[in-house]
Amino acid sequence: MAGTDRRITKSKSDAMAAVGPTPAIILIDPQLGENIGMVARAMLNCGLTDLRLVRPRDGWPNAQAISSASGADIVLENTKVFKSTTEALTDLNQVYAATARDRDMTKEVVSPAQAAQEIRNVGSQNCGIIFGREAKGLKNEDIVLANKILMAPLNPGFTSLNLSQAVLLVAYEWYKLTDETPDSELRMKDTRPANTEEMVGLFEHLEAELDAHGFLRVKEKRPVMVQNIRNVFQRANMTEQEVRTFRGVVKSLAKFPRNSKNKKE
Repeated sequence: MAGTDRRITKSKSDAMAAVGPTPAIILIDPQLGENIGMVARAMLNCGLTDLRLVRPRDGWPNAQAISSASGADIVLENTKVFKSTTEALTDLNQVYAATARDRDMTKEVVSPAQAAQEIRNVGSQNCGIIFGREAKGLKNEDIVLANKILMAPLNPGFTSLNLSQAVLLVAYEWYKLTDETPDSELRMKDTRPANTEEMVGLFEHLEAELDAHGFLRVKEKRPVMVQNIRNVFQRANMTEQEVRTFRGVVKSLAKFPRNSKNKKE
């Protein structure tokens, strides 16, 4: 899926204010600039803007990160670089360590959904999620600085995610808690839902033609047949334009006989 509404995100301040305070995403020892850029893209997809890098291998800023961010420049411009994990976490009260592997330490393990809810509850600006480098993930010395381990419920036979996928999975759970997009939405262009008067007009038009052509000739079955036909169209949730189009179809079929080619067949 691609697309950005430039009317919404017109400036750095607009984008950062769109969802209020956000948790920090901390990348420990990230290797490729391209991956950092894709993380920035995933973050902005979900309204996150606080990206922190600890010892990026190829330095910062990074040209490859800019190209792979696909326009998430706001995140890149706001990125902070630290020499150690401790420095990157100094101002945070609640930290989650994202990992796909069991660790030999006593820590509460939470899902992305549970972590997102906790982050919302305590105040997003005081929370952060740390991710390890692409090849090997987090080291234990980094995980001990976290309050909890964050582990996604994935196929136990294959839990491998690339860095941006992992960030997107966690960020999306945080974002959707305040997203007001309906689960289902009917989008119409230059029309509206058909009202009862228009639907009844269609029913009566169609039934009159069916009567005229003998389709509803069996009196005993007619009420049920009419009911079934009407239910079919009601389930279609037709628009006003679709009703007019279908009435035109009915009128055309009733007015014009089959052409000579069809008659021969």
